[in-house]
Amino acid sequence: MRTTNVPGRKGRFRRTAIFFGAALLLAAPVQAQPEKTPPRQPNIVILLADDWGFTDVGAFGAEFATPHLDALAYAGTRFTNFHVAGSCSPTRAMLQTGVMNHRNGLGNMPETIPDEHRGKPGYDTVMNHRVVTIAQLLKAAGYRTYFTGKWHLGSDAARLPHARGYDRAYSLADAGADNFEQRPIEGLYDTAAWTENGKPATLPKDYYSSRFVVQKMIDYVEADRASGKPFLASINFLANHIPVQAPDSDIARYAALYHDGWTALRQVRAKRAAALGIVPAGVPIVTMPTTADWQKLDADERAAAVRVMQAYAGMATAMDREVGRLVAHLKATGDYDNTIFVFLSDNGAEPTNPFGSLRNRLFLDMQYDLSTANIGRRGSFSAIGPGWASAAASPLSGYKFSATEGGLRVPLIVTWPGNKQVQAGAIRHGLAHVTDILPTLTELAGVAGHGGRWQGKDVEPVTGRSLVPMLTGATDSVHGDTPLGYELSGNAALFKGDYKLVRNLAPTGDGKWRLFDLKSDPGETRDLAAAQPERFAAMLADYRAYAKANGVLAMPAGYTANEQINAYAWQQQGRKRAIKAALWLGGGLLALALLIWGWRRRKRVVS
Repeated sequence: MRTTNVPGRKGRFRRTAIFFGAALLLAAPVQAQPEKTPPRQPNIVILLADDWGFTDVGAFGAEFATPHLDALAYAGTRFTNFHVAGSCSPTRAMLQTGVMNHRNGLGNMPETIPDEHRGKPGYDTVMNHRVVTIAQLLKAAGYRTYFTGKWHLGSDAARLPHARGYDRAYSLADAGADNFEQRPIEGLYDTAAWTENGKPATLPKDYYSSRFVVQKMIDYVEADRASGKPFLASINFLANHIPVQAPDSDIARYAALYHDGWTALRQVRAKRAAALGIVPAGVPIVTMPTTADWQKLDADERAAAVRVMQAYAGMATAMDREVGRLVAHLKATGDYDNTIFVFLSDNGAEPTNPFGSLRNRLFLDMQYDLSTANIGRRGSFSAIGPGWASAAASPLSGYKFSATEGGLRVPLIVTWPGNKQVQAGAIRHGLAHVTDILPTLTELAGVAGHGGRWQGKDVEPVTGRSLVPMLTGATDSVHGDTPLGYELSGNAALFKGDYKLVRNLAPTGDGKWRLFDLKSDPGETRDLAAAQPERFAAMLADYRAYAKANGVLAMPAGYTANEQINAYAWQQQGRKRAIKAALWLGGGLLALALLIWGWRRRKRVVS
């Protein structure tokens, strides 16, 4: 009789196999799961333009071509209310340290400081040793650190970038230099003070500034690639500082533009910026008192003015092309997605007219080919002047050196292509400041700050705030209603929420304080001081507290930055002439002494 509930031979074998298999699995040692490799810290590329106005990028309203900067802008976040200093060195020191300029030593620049202020606390005219640079912080955290281009924060061995945290550095210690050859700005400096790793350097024969600083940076990055460490690459362009110079093909590209003049361009830029969402539509704009009437210029004046703006546009496009070459290289090496890009300008566009006095014109005419056909080319010396500088800042008022929005507000782009916390295509209108860059980058990189103490000594604490909440979209402002003060060369401002208290000396102002609502009036056209006396008084008290805490000094009567630069230049020329005269006189006296000695010797021999 067959019993169906009794297991057969095959069933018993199957169950036995399962039993022993399970026992073996339980007895076997557990294999450790491989640990996930933590993502490498991001590379950081800082692209610092020189003297670019608020709308001097296509993504902010420019008519000239900046496709590679535009691509970074649309892949990341644009800041429309970002502020720097009114001239280069103070901005550069704040960018490097996250510390306000009177605390980091750049209460003024060597070229613009009055003699009465030299050596006073905060007026070192160089970046002092009480601050820690971003290169020092990142290097201590395992980064490779590189610097190329304009430094202008000190020229002695202890203050050049190689001594301030940069592993490799090819830098210019001066405010500017020629873009085609190793030549200084004649009249301002004796030499073009380029150094590599702290030692005097010689530029190559095929040198063009934008191409060179990018290629040198690529060389540095590749030289140490085997280390596997992330890198900080600080690329500091000479474009578009005086002298405005560009390759011929880049100038020729804009032959059809700028014939309608600066006032027309100012209107066009304002409309384009509004269409891009950079500023509100229909914001009122002012005409600066230093802007000449285009229609009253004669034909030769207009031709020269058109040509210099074409060269300015060409110079910007040439710089942008080099940014594109760097980006292409980082894509080819696989670094692009894990690289944070930061683009900004050090101040607004340069209004100085170097030919404003007959003395300057005669001197420059002896040093350069100033013909209209040569503007922007090798051997030229040119500047866009206040008319085009005002257009470059449109729709803002003012330009470089002043505390107007055109002097202090510049484009800022922050992009991290492979990290979605930095929103693509976003535009942020909240207040941001150049001191915010360092804490932003250290937070994104996961690098600790110094908290006011570094390598066993007290240092100036970082005053900036991280912009990460703005980059992620968590907020449109990290400063809120906290007062943020500023002063340089007597031009001063205090920001508080949407409001700005501002004072400008001549030639862009009259020394009086004014109050503006920047949200509705970024062009600073409606003074609210009388209409809002309580706010005006409170903000003035805030500014005075800032000035006292930062050791801000009052400027001598009649001071202007423009006149001080001219005085500095002629002092330099006087010093050079004195040295030449001394050498000539010394040589003459030596020759006379030798002549007398020889005559006496011959006389003794004869006798």
